[in-house]
Amino acid sequence: MRLKIMPQKKSLSVLQTPLILFLCQVMSALEVPLDLVQPPTITRQSPKDYIIDPRENIEIQCEAKGKPPPSFSWTRNGTHFDIDKDPLVKMLPNSGTLVISITIEGKAETYEGVYQCTARNERGAAISNNIVIRPSRSPLWTKEKLEQITILKGQSLVLPCRPPLGLPPPIIFWMDNSFQRLPQSERVSQGLNGDLYFSNVLPEDTREDYICYARFNHTQTIQQKQPISVKVHSMDELNDTITANLSDSEFYGAKSYIERPPKLLTPEGRTSHKEELRENVLSLECIAEGLPTPSINWTKEDGELPINRTFYKNFKKTLNIIHVSEADSGKYKCTARNSLGFVEHTISVTVKAAPYWITAPRNLVLSPGEDGTLICRANGNPKPNISWLINGVPIEMAPDDPSRKIDGDTILFSDVQESSSAVYQCNASNEYGYLLANAFVNVLAEPPRILTEVDLRYQVITDRPAMLDCAFFGSPIPTIEWFKGTKGSVLQENTYVFHDNGTLEIPVAQKDSADTYTCVVRNKLGMAKNDVHLEVKDPTRIIKQPEYKIVQRGGRVSFECTVKHDPTLIATLTWLKDYGELPNDGRFSIDNDHLVIMNISDEDDATYTCVANTSLDIVSASAMLRVVAPVYDRPNPPFDLELTSFLERSVQLSWIPGEENNSPITEFIIEYEDAFHEPGIWHHQTDVPGIQTTAELKLSPYVKYSFRVIAVNSIGRSLPSEASEYYMTKAAEPEENPTAVEGIGSEPDNLVITWQPLKGFDSNGPGLQYKVSWRQKDGDDEWTSVVVANVSKYIVSGTPTFVPYLVKVQALNNVGFAPEPGIIIGHSGEDLPMVAPSNVRVNVVNSTLAEVHWEPVPPKSIRGHLKGYRIYYWKVKNSSKRNRRHVEKKILTFNGNKTHGMLPGLEPFSHYTLNVRVVNGKGEGPASVDQVFNTPEGVPGAPLFLKIVNPTLDSLTLEWDPPSHPNGILTAYTLKFQPINSTHELGPLVDLKIPANMTSLILRNLSYSTRYKFYFYAQTAAGTGSPITEEAVTTVDEAGVHPPAVGADKAMASRQVDIATQGWFIGLMCAVALLILILLIVCFIRRNKGGKYPVKEKEDAHADPEIQPMKEDDGTFGEYRSLESDAEDHKPLKKGSRTPSDRTVKKEDSDDSLVDYGEGVNGQFNEDGSFIGQYSGKKEKEPAEGNESSEAPSPVNAMNSFV
Repeated sequence: MRLKIMPQKKSLSVLQTPLILFLCQVMSALEVPLDLVQPPTITRQSPKDYIIDPRENIEIQCEAKGKPPPSFSWTRNGTHFDIDKDPLVKMLPNSGTLVISITIEGKAETYEGVYQCTARNERGAAISNNIVIRPSRSPLWTKEKLEQITILKGQSLVLPCRPPLGLPPPIIFWMDNSFQRLPQSERVSQGLNGDLYFSNVLPEDTREDYICYARFNHTQTIQQKQPISVKVHSMDELNDTITANLSDSEFYGAKSYIERPPKLLTPEGRTSHKEELRENVLSLECIAEGLPTPSINWTKEDGELPINRTFYKNFKKTLNIIHVSEADSGKYKCTARNSLGFVEHTISVTVKAAPYWITAPRNLVLSPGEDGTLICRANGNPKPNISWLINGVPIEMAPDDPSRKIDGDTILFSDVQESSSAVYQCNASNEYGYLLANAFVNVLAEPPRILTEVDLRYQVITDRPAMLDCAFFGSPIPTIEWFKGTKGSVLQENTYVFHDNGTLEIPVAQKDSADTYTCVVRNKLGMAKNDVHLEVKDPTRIIKQPEYKIVQRGGRVSFECTVKHDPTLIATLTWLKDYGELPNDGRFSIDNDHLVIMNISDEDDATYTCVANTSLDIVSASAMLRVVAPVYDRPNPPFDLELTSFLERSVQLSWIPGEENNSPITEFIIEYEDAFHEPGIWHHQTDVPGIQTTAELKLSPYVKYSFRVIAVNSIGRSLPSEASEYYMTKAAEPEENPTAVEGIGSEPDNLVITWQPLKGFDSNGPGLQYKVSWRQKDGDDEWTSVVVANVSKYIVSGTPTFVPYLVKVQALNNVGFAPEPGIIIGHSGEDLPMVAPSNVRVNVVNSTLAEVHWEPVPPKSIRGHLKGYRIYYWKVKNSSKRNRRHVEKKILTFNGNKTHGMLPGLEPFSHYTLNVRVVNGKGEGPASVDQVFNTPEGVPGAPLFLKIVNPTLDSLTLEWDPPSHPNGILTAYTLKFQPINSTHELGPLVDLKIPANMTSLILRNLSYSTRYKFYFYAQTAAGTGSPITEEAVTTVDEAGVHPPAVGADKAMASRQVDIATQGWFIGLMCAVALLILILLIVCFIRRNKGGKYPVKEKEDAHADPEIQPMKEDDGTFGEYRSLESDAEDHKPLKKGSRTPSDRTVKKEDSDDSLVDYGEGVNGQFNEDGSFIGQYSGKKEKEPAEGNESSEAPSPVNAMNSFV
């Protein structure tokens, strides 16, 4: 008994092993055994269009079978080919194949032609197709001289290829001199005709080696076109390089470099037509130029493109439809589009068809007297013509046969006899090709015979189909029946499938399908039978598949693959890498069902497959291995935490460390959770070295413990481990007492005792309470105690005012008391002081500073903690002002038990009142008796303003107001002035004294058209105050006349009138006005760009030295505050102050002016106009004596010099 295995359900293509297919031969006509007489059948022949390599011998195949064996003959170009007359031609033994030896002598072109083979025996003759023999050709390109193509950037370009005609047509591609393919894109691409198309050119397209290559695959040769040189110019380059010998006509194209809508380069026009044959590939092409580069889109009118057969190539410029059919005929539209527009082209496609079979004629085996039919049906476009031949001769020319009747594509046979045996040929042809089929009619009388081997044993996997063969032959055609078991009944089609070739199919084999099956074949001449045996096996399964792994370089990995299979079968397990064999490397080892890889490298990054294989089936499973660089990371968390050695106050914890991740673990951090008092909150327990995996942990009473472990390495901490099991310790008395115990009264007759309660963890047991105890410090009273719940405060009422107490707080629970607590000293509540300070005395130090002395109050009268003494003082206004404004009182506090203090910042020449009060924690005591004192005179402030009006040729008028802070009685004013020449040098200084009651002054006998700088001071008995400054210019003497003497006003006025009527004077004034306007605009822009100037800092820097801060180490100066509102104390500085147009300079404005800050070599401005000069410590420079040079005038003064 021979074993036959059912085909496996599927093959593993990656194994590179072919799938053993079970071929089910469906027979409409029986295969005739070769031991029986039969007409010839062509079994092998050369293709119809046979292109040969002219360098090799020609072999034209023709093989056939038959009984008796057939003989062979050939025709060439329709006439008999006598091979005996040509010494170069021979026919192979027992074959019709011709071999023409041309490698030594002879030419392939000599044997071009149409060949046909005939195989003949006594039963008939079969013929081959017409075989057209043509030698392949790979001609060279014709020599041509190619000029360099010069083209402007952005234009379109087509480089022609025009390859020589070859057989078969060559494959075209473009390369450079280095045999590197030229890159292609949406902008640059190769057309179906081989030309290279540029939608628009760029400078990088410039090169001298655009080479078109033609590869002739049949002869394995490549031909090369002459290189094409392309030079791309930009418009700028063109302007630089055009010469008289280079005209515009020499450039490729005529359009300049501009953006433009698309235009088709191929095909031309708006429509075209394409014809293709059925089953071929339909290739449609649209290539467009334009800037920006157009994109291509394809649609089909009145239909959709076939989804599974449509493919795009060449950046969607080529549309391919495979296996084209008549249904693909229609109109296809390509659209080229860019941002400037689009263009369309419609291609009308017609699909023609060479003949193709609908029903090809098949061999017909008949017994004498039977009827039969040969059918030959084909289709095509146009519809093919059907013609019949018999034994290679047109049937019209054959002898008549009464058993044969021709009806178009059908031949009917009736009551055939042995003489009716023959080979019939059906030819279907149209203008696109032909089909030729041989089919014999063989008249035999044969009893049934079974062609399948006897007693075959089949094996199949459960749930797969089983195919039991019973090939047979007989004439007339026998009938077949199948039986299961030794006494089984005939099998029916409701469970089984019966094939025409005798095969029995069990669609889904089960365990109970295993048995012996018998096939019985019968015809009128006899009967034959055969037994086959079926075994059904369990399938092979992978029950543990390999898993995806990520492993660091240098590590180790193990893949597992556990297989279960039928015990009667032998399974083999094979491992593959990337579907190929494992490397022959000692790092790879297979241990039973494990693949182990050691010392992993980057080359091991792959897919690994385990293949389980039996004689009946094959299964596989794959997993990927990803190799990564070594990761220096935090360790993985520990795991498998376990508690042992349980005691009342300790327990042992053990764990298993996680992966170190290439950095050794240095320590473990153990944390605990008190699930009873603070669930979910983890606290630090202890740290242990990294080499230790157990720890003895000290525990507290009455805590429900759970532990977790964190590993630490040089990179950082791991994630916490999973929490351990819980362990509850027994209760005990508290070990600690409350902290932060205080006794402070909130009212004069109480004592408030507060403390920080114990945390639940420290309670050591249930029922946590506190025992609060107190007694007077200086008395003999016993301790008074009270037990309170778990709170943090207790109030003792009815206490004397501000008496010291001894206080203690003790914790207790249901088990017992904590240790004896410590004692603290507290005080009952404070009350306001009862006595005012006495013997208050004031000593005026200077105009802005006074010293105050007082006698301290008795300690018992303070009735609280002494905080210090507080002085209230205020300036007394005259009666009229007092009615208009609230008196501003100021306060200075002197901490501690002080008996004197300093009052700074007083105003000179003022009348002040003050009193002193004692302060405790409750508040202030009564005020002392008011003390009055006066401050002496001080130096005055600067005059309120100074303005200069009515300039003439020799005089200037000055007007001013007294200082807003005279700080005493004004005694006089001092005016100093000096001229400034054109080089900014200062002239001699003039010093004038002016009575205090004057507010204006006319300066006469000044020089004409001269700038003067003025310094104006106020004076008191204490001295001279700070100055206010201004500059001014006397008017211009246009006639060049020297200034007149005092009293010559009339003559000067007359001369001025005469000057004003002069034309040159009017022109000069217009020029001056224009220059002034320009300077005003420049100054306005630069001053607006400037930043904010620290005016307040300057004022602080120039404050009266008598009221500068004094040392406060002894507390002589107290803490100052005003009783007035913040809004009045902190008025904002004025911004953007400028010198008024009337030359009035107010003090607060002039302090902030650019004149003050801008003069001197240190004054300069940034590019944006902001001031960056170094400020001096003086508010105004002293006037320079004599003719010493002064600093450059400020921008404001520069403007004023043109007035």
